[in-house]
Amino acid sequence: MDSIIKIKDLNFAYTNEDQALTLKDINLEIKPGQWVALIGHNGSGKSTLARLIDGLLAAKSGQIQVGSFILNDETVWDVREQIGMVFQNPDNQFVGADVESDIAFGMENRGIDRTEMGRRIKKVLKAVNMEKFAKHEPVKLSGGQKQRVAIAGVLAVQPKVIIFDESTSMLDPEGRQDIVNLMQELNRKGHFTIISITHDIDEASLADRIVVLNDGEIVGDGTPEDIFTQTELLSKLGLELPYPEALKQKLQQLGLEVPQEYLDEEGMVDLLCQLKSNI
Repeated sequence: MDSIIKIKDLNFAYTNEDQALTLKDINLEIKPGQWVALIGHNGSGKSTLARLIDGLLAAKSGQIQVGSFILNDETVWDVREQIGMVFQNPDNQFVGADVESDIAFGMENRGIDRTEMGRRIKKVLKAVNMEKFAKHEPVKLSGGQKQRVAIAGVLAVQPKVIIFDESTSMLDPEGRQDIVNLMQELNRKGHFTIISITHDIDEASLADRIVVLNDGEIVGDGTPEDIFTQTELLSKLGLELPYPEALKQKLQQLGLEVPQEYLDEEGMVDLLCQLKSNI
């Protein structure tokens, strides 16, 4: 299967005078339908990489290809048509007086027929479970509802890739879980390629693949199982372990025999039941 995103020898600095590169020799390919989580400490280059992929920033050197388009001044709008961005603060994305008109904005910019726009608005509001809020003012919604509206606006223009840039970081636990569940549904049922930039390790553990950035370089790339068993690397970078893995280490310290492989929440529950039955 050919990659939907190909990044080759990518370098970036915010000004020409910068001696230190923000991103250094990034090489990365992402397959269609894959969910890739980008993790790393603040300033590691995660959001910068996302903005480069969407053409919001220009690389110092290297190449980015999205679908069949190599990103440059002539193709930047073709690339952006394939990518939807959901940012940390949804208030910065709202332009409409009500939810319907906000969702319509992106379609209007692309010259989509009014009848088709109406059909899509109904479809995406249903997809994010916000049908009852079509006439509400976005600014009066809860944080989780605002993010749902922002996601609906992205879905309406039918991208192939959705980038979630710290999209759950400003939400309460319930709102965060709500959006993470929606991300899972979009990936598994909607078959969208998803790139999620997150500090939430438990969120990252749900991805197909995790890419770890440190000081502008890729220092880890693999499945959650691959990454979360590299406890020394994560500790060095100041990144937390997912709760099941942290609990497994505590059990080891107590002298209990636990498997070496990574365990998700379901696997940890099974292990705890097994340990209890052996007591």
